[in-house]
Amino acid sequence: MFGLTDTPAPQADLIKDTSEATFMADVIEMSREVPVIVDFWAPWCGPCKQLGPALEAAVTAAKGRVRMVKINVDENQMIASQLRIQSIPTVYAFWQGQPVDGFQGALPGSEIQKFIDRVAAVAGDGGLGEALTMAEESLAAGEADAAAEIFGAILGEEPENAAAFGGLVRAHLAAGNAEQAETLLASVPAKIAQAQEVETARAQIELAKQAANAGPEADLRAAVAADPTNLQARFDLAVALNAAGKVEEAVDTLLDLFRIDREWNEGAARTQLFTIFDALKPQDPIVLKGRRKLSSMIYA
Repeated sequence: MFGLTDTPAPQADLIKDTSEATFMADVIEMSREVPVIVDFWAPWCGPCKQLGPALEAAVTAAKGRVRMVKINVDENQMIASQLRIQSIPTVYAFWQGQPVDGFQGALPGSEIQKFIDRVAAVAGDGGLGEALTMAEESLAAGEADAAAEIFGAILGEEPENAAAFGGLVRAHLAAGNAEQAETLLASVPAKIAQAQEVETARAQIELAKQAANAGPEADLRAAVAADPTNLQARFDLAVALNAAGKVEEAVDTLLDLFRIDREWNEGAARTQLFTIFDALKPQDPIVLKGRRKLSSMIYA
């Protein structure tokens, strides 16, 4: 249907340093052929020394599906300013001349691999990328059934396409078919079970379950105001806020809980934060801001 191709991206110069003078050629122009990951770092940055080699190893293992460019922000302050780099390490992924994904701070190896897989997937395969875009646009427009048909067609050609599988789960969820979404998720191929797109669908199902049982927001606000040490009420308030679409306030409430007692209920605040982050797009400002605040508290 979409015409797959097995031709890999060129593997020469997979990882290189660049500067403001060569940024256009190394990143913007090159990203029209293959996704380019840009690592903004500095020699004095401790987390950068952890992240950089791990990113390089993952890019090398991707065998040409993505490329990586490293930018020393101390030597290239203009480009860092233009891209509003406020802290390092910061990583952006470019495709077709535009940033399409990114994160801030050091990540564990499993999360780096998910990021690489996700970035590689944006290029698609001989039309699959366009089909995925169409499906996502349909889903965003509230046309869940149409989106499900497109995701299903992609899976017909590529059963282990993580983006399509996760998209189909989300489409069923958006259509109000939570049970069907869960049944489909339970049948996920082992190869893509931990893919970011599948994790996103899994997180959205979990949040949907929580929303169905969320308590009254006003009552929970009153409970927290009456007793700030009532951490269960604070957690339940975050669930209610997220269910009401007040995601940023929900994240802030969980961060407050984590600040008060990070070990409460076996680290429930942190777990819930990661569930919310997984349910959103990685480049969502709420995710970037929330991860940055959480990291600062963990490593303080």
